[in-house]
Amino acid sequence: MMILHQMQMSGNCYKARLASRQLAKPITLKDYPLHGGKTREPEYLAKNPNGRVPMLELDDGRCLPESGAILWFLTNGSDLQPSDDWGKAQALQWMFFEQYSHEPYIAVARFWLSYAPKEALEQKRALIPEWHARGNAALSVMETHLSRNDWFAGGAYSLADIALYGYTHCADEGGFELSRYKAVTAWLKRVAAQPRHVRLDENW
Repeated sequence: MMILHQMQMSGNCYKARLASRQLAKPITLKDYPLHGGKTREPEYLAKNPNGRVPMLELDDGRCLPESGAILWFLTNGSDLQPSDDWGKAQALQWMFFEQYSHEPYIAVARFWLSYAPKEALEQKRALIPEWHARGNAALSVMETHLSRNDWFAGGAYSLADIALYGYTHCADEGGFELSRYKAVTAWLKRVAAQPRHVRLDENW
């Protein structure tokens, strides 16, 4: 059985858990503590030199890091991946947007404001206004799209929605006011209503 090396609180890891559950693809979870450096130890670095989670380990020992790559691999050939070239390109567009314009601010603010040691946060406090400004800019882009579309790619719920849902639905933990974004809030409810949905904090 495939193994997902992960941290439960991580939105990037949650994306893989959500996709595998909705596709009924069994995976085993191997958890790592948020603090403690376990992903920087030689045994883990031999599998993923970048020393991060998530990482999907296949039955034959091959290892695939990066949440977007894992999502693409898990959903390939399924209804969660658009079947036409344009839909696939749209999905990739939004997945790249999530990793470049969304996650670096929304996920980072969430980590430092809700999970990092308070003394460490003090060293980053000057960066909070930038995180919020850029994170809100990303949410505004999503709001504009969702004011005209129910989903992000291919006209249906897809891996693009999973990629963006991972950190958007818990953005309040980073100090973002999701109530300001009516279309985003409605979309979050649509995602949560999908069959075999699983919450970020839900045990496997």
